Amino acid sequence: MRDAAAEDLDETLTLLMAMSRATDEELRRRVAGLVPRLIIDRARYGARHRIGASQLRRVRADRGGDLDIDSSLEAIADARAFRRPPAVDELTAYDWQKPRTAICLLIDRSGSMEGTRLATAAMAAASCALRAEHSRTELSVIAFDSRTQVLLDLAAPCRADVVVDRVLGLRGFGTTSLDAALRAAEAQLAGARANRRITLLLSDCRVTDDVDPLPAARAHTELLVVAPASDDEEAIAFARAAGARVASLDTIDGLPGVLEGLLAH
Repeated sequence: MRDAAAEDLDETLTLLMAMSRATDEELRRRVAGLVPRLIIDRARYGARHRIGASQLRRVRADRGGDLDIDSSLEAIADARAFRRPPAVDELTAYDWQKPRTAICLLIDRSGSMEGTRLATAAMAAASCALRAEHSRTELSVIAFDSRTQVLLDLAAPCRADVVVDRVLGLRGFGTTSLDAALRAAEAQLAGARANRRITLLLSDCRVTDDVDPLPAARAHTELLVVAPASDDEEAIAFARAAGARVASLDTIDGLPGVLEGLLAH
């Protein structure tokens, strides 16, 4: 059963999406300032867990990092007892381990890109960007139809507000090439430092070109698919054939939780 509060948020966001393209310039300006904040706030509220969090590790100070005074006290005391300064390799530092997760978010913008679809894409971008900001997850965002457009390069700094603004600026047109999208994601993830590399596909997976996307899909080590619950049959079939995990989305507000479930495996 669909949650009433979630349905209300869906309706509110869909209405705001329509208002953001109103002819009244002042109305457009106000809505443009409100929508990203609302989406990011809801994504932050829904993201109860973090994935790919970096972890502190202790290393010898001569290997870099920041000096850990507490862990170095014994070495400092021993050195003082012999009236000499402690050697760098006797001290302890702490350093961050490299990111354990890299995500490439693929947003299907073929056909109509308005209302619920646009809000869903923005919520997905916000959820992934918040993870990237707080857990040092590497993130790339690509929009696609028959071609691909990199909204956030994997090597670029990630800010949730900037990413959401770029997604909200998308307009829908063209045919759907999953093959092009998946190959673009593979190229982005090839430069990742993280060991776990995830491709997150937001689409109904209805291919409208003549290129079979399955070979490109099977090349990904971890492919996740999120499809609208009202139109998920082709996405489920595609995911099954590609060996991907798939989830169906009922409400925009439920997206952060859906992502948590997919990414927790």
